[in-house]
Amino acid sequence: MPEKYFQILMKLCHKAIKHKEVPIAAIIVHENKIIAKAYNTRKSKNNPLNHAEMLVIKKASQKLKSWRLNNCDLYVTLKPCSMCESTIKQARLSNVYYLLEKPENKKEYYKTNFSKANIRTQNEEYSQYLTDFFKNLRDKA
Repeated sequence: MPEKYFQILMKLCHKAIKHKEVPIAAIIVHENKIIAKAYNTRKSKNNPLNHAEMLVIKKASQKLKSWRLNNCDLYVTLKPCSMCESTIKQARLSNVYYLLEKPENKKEYYKTNFSKANIRTQNEEYSQYLTDFFKNLRDKA
């Protein structure tokens, strides 16, 4: 894993700090070439989705004209959170390399409750939508 990628991440972290952002940075490498770079912009853009990993995945997808980032590697300063980790898996990134784990004393201060809505007719209707959609995809393939 090339050290030069982590040196670039440090430069991106300095940019984040200058913009009063949490210093987390990410790059995506495809065929030994950096195709996307980003750092957190949640605060400056007022967007909770603007994690470095999310931004760099979006840029790389646009560059490759595909949401599938097979044969791409992600380099990031901090181990991705659960939102980013899920997106990384969905994007089919091959490898993720990070410098640090999230500090253990860092407690998540938000509490969101998730509840399944049991509305029988809509549940059945939506289930059929999904079934039909994926069946049509398979039939066209």
